[in-house]
Amino acid sequence: FPHLGIELKTIPVDGAGAPQESTFVCSISLSDADRAEWETSRARAKLAHVLWVPIVAAPGVPSEERRLGAPRLWRPTEAQERVLRADFEDLMGLIGIGAVEGLTARAGRWLQVRPKAASGRARTLAFGRDGELIAALPRGFYLRPGFTGAILRDPAAMPA
Repeated sequence: FPHLGIELKTIPVDGAGAPQESTFVCSISLSDADRAEWETSRARAKLAHVLWVPIVAAPGVPSEERRLGAPRLWRPTEAQERVLRADFEDLMGLIGIGAVEGLTARAGRWLQVRPKAASGRARTLAFGRDGELIAALPRGFYLRPGFTGAILRDPAAMPA
């Protein structure tokens, strides 16, 4: 898929096709946030062309018994990209001014920032409120379930 310029994303859904969790997009380079631009970002590259593969994953069902839903090939519409870009710029702006430690998953309309680490001990460099380098939990961009659910139903959707 990478040779075709397509990002493959599996997405766990319930029996009604609703996503069960936020979808990981990419890791964030916290120390470069003040210089990040949407056009050249990993987030934009990862979201430019996506093959969504829903996996019906009821709790307790072994992976070999899970079913695949109907895949959906998606490219963001201009309107969707405007919202994703605005989220990216707002979130990276907050990280860039040293607000990474106060940033919660509530920020962002469709794109959110959440911790991304296999261990709570993992750390990466970021800038603190006073411009000093701090050791922070690694962060990643995630898409909210409401957005991914909407585009699985209608690729041009503009959910609230």
